Amino acid sequence: MQSHDLPVLRWGIIATGQISSWFVRDLSLSRQDAKAIHIIQAIGSSTEQKGLKFVETYIPHVSPPPKVYASYEEVYADPHVDIIYIGTPNALHKQNCLDAIKHGKHVLCEKAFAVTSQEAKEIFDSARDKGVFVMEAMWTRFFPLVQTLQRLVHEEKVIGDVHRVFCDLGLDMNLATLKPESRLRSRALGAGTLLDICIYSLTWGLLMLEPRLGDDAEKPRVIAAQTLSEDDEIDIATSVLLHYPSTGKQGILTSTCMAKTPHTFCRIEGTKGYVTVDGVSASAPSAFTYYLKTPEEQSVAGSPMLIKRYEAEHEGFGLFWEADAVAIDIAACKTENGIMPWGETVRVMEMMDEARRQGGARFPQDDNK
Repeated sequence: MQSHDLPVLRWGIIATGQISSWFVRDLSLSRQDAKAIHIIQAIGSSTEQKGLKFVETYIPHVSPPPKVYASYEEVYADPHVDIIYIGTPNALHKQNCLDAIKHGKHVLCEKAFAVTSQEAKEIFDSARDKGVFVMEAMWTRFFPLVQTLQRLVHEEKVIGDVHRVFCDLGLDMNLATLKPESRLRSRALGAGTLLDICIYSLTWGLLMLEPRLGDDAEKPRVIAAQTLSEDDEIDIATSVLLHYPSTGKQGILTSTCMAKTPHTFCRIEGTKGYVTVDGVSASAPSAFTYYLKTPEEQSVAGSPMLIKRYEAEHEGFGLFWEADAVAIDIAACKTENGIMPWGETVRVMEMMDEARRQGGARFPQDDNK
């Protein structure tokens, strides 16, 4: 496909933290396999100086450089911006989304999409009324490697019928060294491992336990436990068990901020073998390996295994795949994406609501119900 045939999308970036820096660097890559042309049109920051520093540090080669605004409102109002990318802390997502939608902008909002499922529903109701595209930026779902694994597991059934999935995402955050107002410590900003990183473990469980999404998917029973910090009362470790009553399948999905997960972070078990998934974290897989018993020995314990490994190197961080998908959908006049539809975002948010209800982590938003 020639560049003049590709959809063009002009981005306004809200917030200048780490995830926004990754996103703009990916948008600015020159890729031979790009499915869209991405223009970084505007940057919104708390101060103009901070925004200019962001551009100078992460995308100095972009020409013309994006317009830098010292407020988010000016980005929403910019007539040359088609879509708003929201990289603010979790608790700000709802208002940021609603403000962007009010101005008729499309939205790609970082995970967790909101703090509660009710907030997510309010955002989608607003988007529906305005007729704009909105998607949760669950980038992991858009990795070609993940989609290949889904095909092998669910369509080709290379490991037979899946019956159990383990996934962990742990980081050594050393929270005691952070200021209380840090997004990683502040309940008011939606801190805690559940929304920040366990959402990836949950995502792997859902992707591997069944192929269906959103309202079409079976709703598993959620059993959860959390460990809360004494000072901030945020969850520093969460364990979620998903149990599917119709089949007995289980997902054991965990997170912690007290230890780093090893390179192999996920295991998918089936009746004919199992798969392990590797990467720097559950958010960014780089390889998977499946282990199969030979057909004549599948019933023999400890039998030799057939082994096949898939590896996928790519430039950048891997956020451009979701950006391309968004551009293609908007060009097709769609308001939601088939890989990350609104119903799937709500389903995951409802599971996290239930995990917090059982585990004890609460946010100010819970008091507003």
